[in-house]
Amino acid sequence: MENGDKKNELIKKVSNLSKSLGFDEKESNLFEIKKTDDPNVKELHLKSGKWSEDEPMFAIDEEDTKQAYAFVPTDAFATIVDMLKRLQKENFDLKLEKTIWQNIPQDFDDVWVVAMDEIRKLASKEHDNKPISIDLDKLIKDIKAKHPNLFVNLKDFFPPMQLTNNHNGEK
Repeated sequence: MENGDKKNELIKKVSNLSKSLGFDEKESNLFEIKKTDDPNVKELHLKSGKWSEDEPMFAIDEEDTKQAYAFVPTDAFATIVDMLKRLQKENFDLKLEKTIWQNIPQDFDDVWVVAMDEIRKLASKEHDNKPISIDLDKLIKDIKAKHPNLFVNLKDFFPPMQLTNNHNGEK
């Protein structure tokens, strides 16, 4: 594929993304990144749309036809990051809830409190503020082992089974 074809493909991707964000193709703010004589300086040249501080802007590099870039105002970026964090927390909470229910809790809220306390302990061990990875099945299994009274034991609901020898009728 030629460089011009790759660039056109990138422009098409940017256009589709812009449309999916609700912007008219003609209003799409597209810039081309051009090199200068100084290797530490590049220039932005407006290809379509207008310079806008309130709308996302897209850029393609005249030399790198593999990647397009998006520029968004910092307030919009902060909103996106906050939304992603909320979604991540909701997803985590749903996974934790599902894992707790799968283990048949006596009182869901009690197990939730113990699980969150264990998660806080694990998080406090990490000092670099990076997200931690937690195996929720293992976490709940450990809680179940430490606090069996928080979970229903199905064995309590069934009488012990007596095995019989069917060949000679003996028990």
